[in-house]
Amino acid sequence: MAGGDNAVELRTDEQLLHAHVAGDPHAFTELVNRHLDYLWSVALRTSRDVEDAADGLQDALLAAHRMAADFRSDAKVTSWLHRIVVNACLDRIRRNNSRRTIPLPEWDDLSIADPADEISSVDLSVSIGRALHSLPEGQRRAIVAVDIEGYSIAEAAALLGVAEGTIKSRCARGRLRLAEVLGHLRPTHDS
Repeated sequence: MAGGDNAVELRTDEQLLHAHVAGDPHAFTELVNRHLDYLWSVALRTSRDVEDAADGLQDALLAAHRMAADFRSDAKVTSWLHRIVVNACLDRIRRNNSRRTIPLPEWDDLSIADPADEISSVDLSVSIGRALHSLPEGQRRAIVAVDIEGYSIAEAAALLGVAEGTIKSRCARGRLRLAEVLGHLRPTHDS
Protein backbone atom coordinates (compact mmCIF):
# COMPACT_ATOMS: atom_id res chain seq x y z
CA MET A 1 0.00 0.00 0.00
CA ALA A 2 2.82 2.42 0.85
CA GLY A 3 4.34 1.83 -2.60
CA GLY A 4 1.04 2.96 -4.18
CA ASP A 5 1.01 6.12 -2.05
CA ASN A 6 4.56 7.00 -3.15
CA ALA A 7 3.53 6.60 -6.79
CA VAL A 8 0.74 9.13 -6.23
CA GLU A 9 3.11 11.58 -4.52
CA LEU A 10 5.64 11.30 -7.32
CA ARG A 11 3.22 12.25 -10.10
CA THR A 12 4.23 15.31 -12.07
CA ASP A 13 1.96 18.31 -12.39
CA GLU A 14 1.06 17.25 -15.90
CA GLN A 15 0.24 13.71 -14.74
CA LEU A 16 -1.98 15.10 -12.00
CA LEU A 17 -3.83 17.32 -14.48
CA HIS A 18 -4.34 14.39 -16.87
CA ALA A 19 -5.49 12.20 -13.97
CA HIS A 20 -8.01 14.90 -13.02
CA VAL A 21 -9.34 14.98 -16.58
CA ALA A 22 -9.54 11.16 -16.52
CA GLY A 23 -11.72 11.31 -13.39
CA ASP A 24 -9.30 11.02 -10.45
CA PRO A 25 -11.23 12.85 -7.68
CA HIS A 26 -8.07 13.79 -5.74
CA ALA A 27 -5.63 14.77 -8.49
CA PHE A 28 -6.72 18.40 -8.90
CA THR A 29 -6.71 18.99 -5.14
CA GLU A 30 -3.19 17.58 -4.94
CA LEU A 31 -2.06 19.81 -7.80
CA VAL A 32 -3.59 22.93 -6.24
CA ASN A 33 -2.18 22.15 -2.79
CA ARG A 34 1.27 21.71 -4.31
CA HIS A 35 1.21 25.24 -5.79
CA LEU A 36 -1.26 27.13 -3.60
CA ASP A 37 1.30 29.41 -1.93
CA TYR A 38 2.75 30.42 -5.28
CA LEU A 39 -0.69 30.98 -6.86
CA TRP A 40 -1.76 33.04 -3.83
CA SER A 41 1.33 35.26 -4.19
CA VAL A 42 0.54 35.75 -7.90
CA ALA A 43 -3.03 36.72 -7.02
CA LEU A 44 -1.87 39.17 -4.33
CA ARG A 45 0.64 40.83 -6.66
CA THR A 46 -1.90 41.14 -9.45
CA SER A 47 -4.86 42.33 -7.37
CA ARG A 48 -5.51 45.56 -5.54
CA ASP A 49 -6.30 44.04 -2.19
CA VAL A 50 -6.61 40.78 -0.29
CA GLU A 51 -10.33 40.38 -1.01
CA ASP A 52 -9.84 40.82 -4.76
CA ALA A 53 -6.89 38.40 -4.63
CA ALA A 54 -8.94 35.76 -2.78
CA ASP A 55 -11.89 36.14 -5.14
CA GLY A 56 -9.63 36.15 -8.20
CA LEU A 57 -7.80 33.03 -7.04
CA GLN A 58 -11.10 31.26 -6.40
CA ASP A 59 -12.35 32.24 -9.87
CA ALA A 60 -9.06 31.04 -11.38
CA LEU A 61 -9.13 27.67 -9.65
CA LEU A 62 -12.71 27.06 -10.75
CA ALA A 63 -11.75 28.00 -14.32
CA ALA A 64 -8.67 25.75 -14.23
CA HIS A 65 -10.78 22.88 -12.89
CA ARG A 66 -13.25 23.30 -15.76
CA MET A 67 -10.63 23.96 -18.47
CA ALA A 68 -8.22 21.17 -17.51
CA ALA A 69 -9.11 19.15 -20.60
CA ASP A 70 -8.00 22.12 -22.76
CA PHE A 71 -4.47 22.12 -21.31
CA ARG A 72 -1.86 21.70 -24.04
CA SER A 73 1.43 20.18 -22.99
CA ASP A 74 3.45 22.88 -24.77
CA ALA A 75 3.83 24.80 -21.49
CA LYS A 76 4.38 23.92 -17.85
CA VAL A 77 1.26 23.40 -15.76
CA THR A 78 2.44 26.15 -13.38
CA SER A 79 2.72 28.59 -16.30
CA TRP A 80 -0.79 27.66 -17.39
CA LEU A 81 -2.10 28.16 -13.84
CA HIS A 82 -0.17 31.45 -13.50
CA ARG A 83 -1.84 32.83 -16.62
CA ILE A 84 -5.30 31.76 -15.43
CA VAL A 85 -4.76 33.41 -12.01
CA VAL A 86 -3.48 36.66 -13.53
CA ASN A 87 -6.35 36.82 -16.01
CA ALA A 88 -8.96 36.05 -13.34
CA CYS A 89 -7.57 38.76 -11.03
CA LEU A 90 -7.47 41.32 -13.84
CA ASP A 91 -11.04 40.43 -14.83
CA ARG A 92 -12.12 40.98 -11.22
CA ILE A 93 -10.35 44.37 -11.14
CA ARG A 94 -12.10 45.41 -14.37
CA ARG A 95 -15.48 44.35 -12.96
CA ASN A 96 -14.83 46.16 -9.69
CA ASN A 97 -13.65 49.34 -11.44
CA SER A 98 -17.09 49.81 -12.90
CA ARG A 99 -18.56 49.69 -9.37
CA ARG A 100 -16.04 51.81 -7.43
CA THR A 101 -17.49 55.13 -6.33
CA ILE A 102 -14.99 56.37 -3.74
CA PRO A 103 -11.74 57.67 -5.21
CA LEU A 104 -8.48 56.47 -3.67
CA PRO A 105 -6.39 59.12 -1.92
CA GLU A 106 -3.36 60.61 -3.65
CA TRP A 107 0.07 59.03 -3.15
CA ASP A 108 1.43 59.01 0.38
CA ASP A 109 4.28 61.39 1.11
CA LEU A 110 6.76 59.38 3.16
CA SER A 111 9.35 62.15 3.57
CA ILE A 112 8.49 62.62 7.27
CA ALA A 113 8.45 58.89 8.09
CA ASP A 114 11.09 57.49 10.44
CA PRO A 115 13.07 54.92 8.40
CA ALA A 116 13.46 52.72 11.49
CA ASP A 117 9.68 52.64 11.92
CA GLU A 118 8.12 49.39 10.67
CA ILE A 119 4.96 51.25 9.72
CA SER A 120 6.95 53.26 7.16
CA SER A 121 7.91 49.97 5.47
CA VAL A 122 4.24 49.08 5.21
CA ASP A 123 3.48 52.57 3.87
CA LEU A 124 6.25 52.19 1.32
CA SER A 125 4.85 48.85 0.24
CA VAL A 126 1.38 50.37 -0.11
CA SER A 127 2.78 53.28 -2.15
CA ILE A 128 4.59 50.89 -4.47
CA GLY A 129 1.44 48.77 -4.81
CA ARG A 130 -0.62 51.83 -5.71
CA ALA A 131 2.00 52.93 -8.21
CA LEU A 132 1.98 49.48 -9.79
CA HIS A 133 -1.79 49.60 -10.15
CA SER A 134 -1.57 53.01 -11.83
CA LEU A 135 0.17 51.36 -14.80
CA PRO A 136 -1.79 50.21 -17.82
CA GLU A 137 -2.70 46.53 -17.55
CA GLY A 138 -0.14 45.28 -20.08
CA GLN A 139 2.73 47.16 -18.43
CA ARG A 140 1.67 45.99 -14.96
CA ARG A 141 1.48 42.36 -16.08
CA ALA A 142 4.93 42.56 -17.70
CA ILE A 143 6.50 44.26 -14.64
CA VAL A 144 4.95 41.73 -12.25
CA ALA A 145 6.12 38.78 -14.35
CA VAL A 146 9.69 40.02 -14.95
CA ASP A 147 10.60 42.26 -12.01
CA ILE A 148 8.52 40.74 -9.22
CA GLU A 149 8.05 37.09 -10.17
CA GLY A 150 11.54 36.85 -11.69
CA TYR A 151 10.59 35.36 -15.05
CA SER A 152 12.94 35.91 -17.97
CA ILE A 153 11.72 38.01 -20.90
CA ALA A 154 11.11 34.82 -22.91
CA GLU A 155 9.21 33.14 -20.06
CA ALA A 156 7.10 36.25 -19.44
CA ALA A 157 6.31 36.49 -23.15
CA ALA A 158 5.14 32.87 -23.15
CA LEU A 159 3.10 33.35 -19.95
CA LEU A 160 1.37 36.47 -21.20
CA GLY A 161 1.00 35.32 -24.79
CA VAL A 162 2.85 38.24 -26.40
CA ALA A 163 6.13 38.72 -28.26
CA GLU A 164 9.40 39.15 -26.34
CA GLY A 165 9.81 42.65 -27.80
CA THR A 166 6.41 43.58 -26.39
CA ILE A 167 7.50 42.45 -22.91
CA LYS A 168 10.73 44.48 -23.21
CA SER A 169 8.93 47.66 -24.29
CA ARG A 170 6.16 47.28 -21.69
CA CYS A 171 8.74 46.76 -18.94
CA ALA A 172 10.76 49.78 -20.09
CA ARG A 173 7.69 52.06 -20.27
CA GLY A 174 6.35 50.69 -16.97
CA ARG A 175 9.66 51.24 -15.18
CA LEU A 176 9.84 54.83 -16.45
CA ARG A 177 6.30 55.49 -15.23
CA LEU A 178 7.06 53.91 -11.83
CA ALA A 179 10.19 56.08 -11.53
CA GLU A 180 8.04 59.18 -12.16
CA VAL A 181 5.27 58.16 -9.76
CA LEU A 182 7.64 57.05 -7.00
CA GLY A 183 10.17 59.86 -7.50
CA HIS A 184 9.14 61.48 -4.22
CA LEU A 185 10.64 58.49 -2.39
CA ARG A 186 14.20 59.21 -3.61
CA PRO A 187 16.58 60.74 -1.06
CA THR A 188 17.22 64.41 -1.79
CA HIS A 189 20.71 64.89 -0.36
CA ASP A 190 22.42 65.67 -3.71
CA SER A 191 21.82 69.40 -3.41
